[in-house]
Amino acid sequence: MRGYETGKRSFKLFSFSRLSGRFTLNKEKGTFKFFDEINLVISSPVEDFCRSIANGLLTKDYITMGNYHIKVEKIVAKKFNIEKENVTLKTLSPIVAYSTLFKPDGRKYTCYFQPGEPDYNILITNNLVNKYQALYKKDPPQGKVRVLRRGNMRLHVVNYKNTVIKGYTGHVELTGPRELLQMAVDAGLGSKNSQGFGCVVLSGG
Repeated sequence: MRGYETGKRSFKLFSFSRLSGRFTLNKEKGTFKFFDEINLVISSPVEDFCRSIANGLLTKDYITMGNYHIKVEKIVAKKFNIEKENVTLKTLSPIVAYSTLFKPDGRKYTCYFQPGEPDYNILITNNLVNKYQALYKKDPPQGKVRVLRRGNMRLHVVNYKNTVIKGYTGHVELTGPRELLQMAVDAGLGSKNSQGFGCVVLSGG
């Protein structure tokens, strides 16, 4: 999928969940063994992308993961329309919010934030604004997005291509402009969505 640009930033504008289903974990080998069916959610505000994914799966009827071909049993398409300026979401993959900072000697380092910290809402709002501008090529609606924890949030530390990434899963309540909340549900909440982070659905949906 091509990137959608705004300023110097580019966004793929899709997110995907972790695999879900019954499984056992082999800690020594660092592998999972799934039983029965596996579920995967892919989300995007770009309809052509969604159609392309669906058509590809219908044509091949399997996806490749590592050395395995996994048969696709069914595809379910859903559209979540956000009609209010308040919504409760469940994470399907960890939400990532971070800033790149500089040490006194000039070296870069990454600082990750969690819901409830002062900079978290700023990072989430800026990210959604940039995605909105990248897709629609117009100014976003006025207002900020506020993220509230709903219950305990679980920290996940992921090694992605030799880079440590920190994110959180759980339930969050978002308040803010409806269009930006829609972008969060469709394109993903937070950063690194196309790398498997920030996929969310309506709680109970």
